[in-house]
Amino acid sequence: MGRTLLEQRPVFVVGIGLHRYQKASESTYVELGLAAVRQALADAAVPWPAVESAYVANTLLGMAPGRAIFKHLGATGLSVVQVENASASGSSAVRQACLDVAAGTSELVLALGVDKPGSAPFSFSWTGAERLSNISPLLSFALLTHEYMNRYGVGVEQIAEVALKNHANAAHNPYAQLQQERSLEEVLAHPVAGPLTRLQCCPFGEGAAAVLVASEEAITRLGIEPRRVVQVIASVSRSERVYEPGQSVIVELTRETAAQAFVEAKIGPGDLDVVEVHDAFSVEELLYTEALGLCGEGEGADYLSAGRSRIGGDCAVSASGGLIAMGHPFGPTGVGQVAEVTRQLRGEAGVRQQPDARLALAHMVGIGQVCLVHVLRAPSA
Repeated sequence: MGRTLLEQRPVFVVGIGLHRYQKASESTYVELGLAAVRQALADAAVPWPAVESAYVANTLLGMAPGRAIFKHLGATGLSVVQVENASASGSSAVRQACLDVAAGTSELVLALGVDKPGSAPFSFSWTGAERLSNISPLLSFALLTHEYMNRYGVGVEQIAEVALKNHANAAHNPYAQLQQERSLEEVLAHPVAGPLTRLQCCPFGEGAAAVLVASEEAITRLGIEPRRVVQVIASVSRSERVYEPGQSVIVELTRETAAQAFVEAKIGPGDLDVVEVHDAFSVEELLYTEALGLCGEGEGADYLSAGRSRIGGDCAVSASGGLIAMGHPFGPTGVGQVAEVTRQLRGEAGVRQQPDARLALAHMVGIGQVCLVHVLRAPSA
């Protein structure tokens, strides 16, 4: 393949900001969004008027929420585009922001994800608005968990270890919705569908996440600290195709999307130090660990049990706590993943820091039929 846009004109994450993911509150979505944007601006040490374009991801807020947020920062004439792509909305906004800079259309671009339950004409639930193959995601993944356990001889405790690890990670993440370590007994309590329990399913809530991406020219012109900028070296978006009978759409789609990202980034899965995956249900981390090539098919549970996906292991998977414990407020989720891996690649993740992190990947799926993968590289010494 020829040189990608990201190779021809490099793109860097220069600022990150979040409003903690939380249960629905009396805070408005404007307050949530403003908190994340202002934090990202402060992190990059750039003024709001320097931002030339913005992509606003949400699924629950309806028409044009970005306008209501940005008017409090000042009318600057910037381009504003709303992005909706189910759970992958935030990741899609980040991709559009990167392509905007890579194409030379803008020099400094904001990707903002914000959502708040109850703001849309419908109310989301696992048995309602978002469906996989005409079955609610909860039941679909309960069946998928049963299939995985039977195919590879994996027990319920091994599946639960995913949630056990991720809740422990989130306990040290100030932006996570669930900040409490759990025992295996707690994780296995309160079954909701087959082998899945309440703590093995991601919580819904509200929150916001913001990422600023910039060109080399903008970094120099605005005096942004080069030692804290993280380069985006691959951004890939794919949707499902027709697969062979018996193949899992989310697994094969993830495998294909990641493979393309590895080619664009000129790396392999063994080069990754940090990965954030779409682990809305515990079994997903095992499936995606395998699909990304971190381990072989059917080896995801052993990879986790051996400590290889823990902080300090071969590759820290969902050091943020993942969707399972950090939360999944839809619009912000993919943006928050990029913010997390940026923090890791800067070496600023505190007790959650993966040692010597140089390469990271963020992965999201949307209703199982779309997948986005971003690969990022740490700043040069």
